[in-house]
Amino acid sequence: MPNALPRWLIPRLPFYYGWVILGCVCCAGVARQGGAVATLSVFVSPMTQEFGWSRTAISGAVSLGGVLAALLSPRLGRYLDKAGARLVLCVVIVGTGVSTALLSLTQSLPAFYLLYCIARMNFAGPFDLGIYGAVSNWFVARRAFATAVATMGGMVGLTLMPMVAQAAMTTGGWRGGWLAVGGTALLVGLLPVWLLLVRRPEDVGLVPDRTVSADGAREEPSFTRAQALRTPTFWLLSLFTLLAYPVQGGVSLHQAPFLIERGLSPSVAASAVGTFSMASGVATLCFGLVPRWVPIRVRLALVGVLMSSGTALMLTVHGATNAFLAAGLFGLGIGGLLTMLPIAWADYYGRRSYGAIRGIALSVQVLAQAAGPLISGGLRDWTGGYEWSLTVCAVLAGLSVGAALLARPPVYR
Repeated sequence: MPNALPRWLIPRLPFYYGWVILGCVCCAGVARQGGAVATLSVFVSPMTQEFGWSRTAISGAVSLGGVLAALLSPRLGRYLDKAGARLVLCVVIVGTGVSTALLSLTQSLPAFYLLYCIARMNFAGPFDLGIYGAVSNWFVARRAFATAVATMGGMVGLTLMPMVAQAAMTTGGWRGGWLAVGGTALLVGLLPVWLLLVRRPEDVGLVPDRTVSADGAREEPSFTRAQALRTPTFWLLSLFTLLAYPVQGGVSLHQAPFLIERGLSPSVAASAVGTFSMASGVATLCFGLVPRWVPIRVRLALVGVLMSSGTALMLTVHGATNAFLAAGLFGLGIGGLLTMLPIAWADYYGRRSYGAIRGIALSVQVLAQAAGPLISGGLRDWTGGYEWSLTVCAVLAGLSVGAALLARPPVYR
């Protein structure tokens, strides 16, 4: 049941309460970025220099956190359909804030794994299900725009967190950086979600923004999980995810150390990561504003093209200009990816069992996302450079274009 504050606010607000929900999940999206690979990216060089860990060892923590999220997501999806996202998001915000702050005390690789895997598991599974589940429950006709805004909230955090960490590291070293990341996650995320989040509009006497779109399209579908699993579209979207997310995870984690190896200073490398994040934020809004008559599969294909092109351009980086161009182009693709997949699952399969359906699909996503850093780190340690890693990622992103174009809307009966 919702707490008293939303019930008191709703009749007094001059606008739809869904926009308050959207603000809450944006705050949660900022807190989520404590476990992002882009945030970890700025810690890779100083931590490996101090402890002598390999890039593969660092990447393994990202991968293990993803595996844990894959195991958790199917069960958590069913729970979220019944109980909503409020309690889950509060727990993972606290877990992420505390675990990343405690990383400042790291003295060994096992301790790093224990703490970072908590943040990474939260990032890959519960945060994704909670944020996009809440948006999909409250918005139907404006779902694309609302999802884009929620994703952009995360991109603000993805831009903010590496910069907060880098600023704290100038005076407190990498340990001070982790303290700053954990404090920011707790400060921004916890109170709005705890006080204001509500499961569905029906719980407080409201309805979604509209159940029929402005262009007169039919009411949204209402698939069960069993029905969704019997459609070819489910598996094609899963294939697209399997091809695209290793690129997202692998390139995002290693972009800062790659740029440093190409001769750029740590501050320029961090700025390039910030450019990547800002471009992702721009892309989320742009993809959210694309007219509904443009097929989702076409928008997903564009995501694959942008990711493949940006990754390939990184192979030419030997100075700041190309670094910012490659990071920006790759960021546009990632922003589109993070926005379009939740929209695709919600628009294709409806609100009824979104958590259960997305929980299964998310297992594929987080395992693919976990494999990317491990593959990139392993290829770098094996070859002594990132050239093979980036080539493999560019090819995978290119193949995702074909899977996207085949993923037509499922037939609902």
